Amino acid sequence: MKIYGLTGGIASGKSEVAKILSQEGIPVIDADAIGHAVLEPKGAGFQKVLGAFGDQILTGGRIDRAKLSARVFADATLRQALNSIVHPLIQNEVARECVVLAGRGHKLAVIEAALLGENGKKDPFLSGLILVTCPQETRLQRLLHNRGMTLEEAQGRIAAQALPESKLALCDHVIDNSGEIAATRERVLELAKELLAHD
Repeated sequence: MKIYGLTGGIASGKSEVAKILSQEGIPVIDADAIGHAVLEPKGAGFQKVLGAFGDQILTGGRIDRAKLSARVFADATLRQALNSIVHPLIQNEVARECVVLAGRGHKLAVIEAALLGENGKKDPFLSGLILVTCPQETRLQRLLHNRGMTLEEAQGRIAAQALPESKLALCDHVIDNSGEIAATRERVLELAKELLAHD
């Protein structure tokens, strides 16, 4: 099965691109959703994260992602500690879902994950990497208006990720999401057709 990565900076429009690909019949695995699931009380990462960060990250017996995010985005060492716990669990679940999809006869899947290519390398299991781009100022405004972040929080989230431009050399396809959504949709539909033609 061919596996493509879908990446881009926070608030670049990855989820919108993923939704269009999914509507065109391409299975999309959402690594962020898996990351949420592993932090649930019965999730594989709950006890490990609780052990590393203490019960001050809890609200009503559940890991409060806002509290956890506030800590790890303010401290690169803590962020690395969290990633070392959560990323292997996410990777295992993504691999499991790929096996399930292959078993159902799918020859193509897309993994939506912001951190693909963060280390300057394209993962060897990927057949290709799709990058969604958008000006930083636009992403900042989306975080402020759509997600209710403070300016400091939004700037911190953007700064915590590699510059999307640094991934251009790794990418096989680039979706420019800086204009109207209709233009983005048209480009994604072209990409979907191209991917499906080569599966």
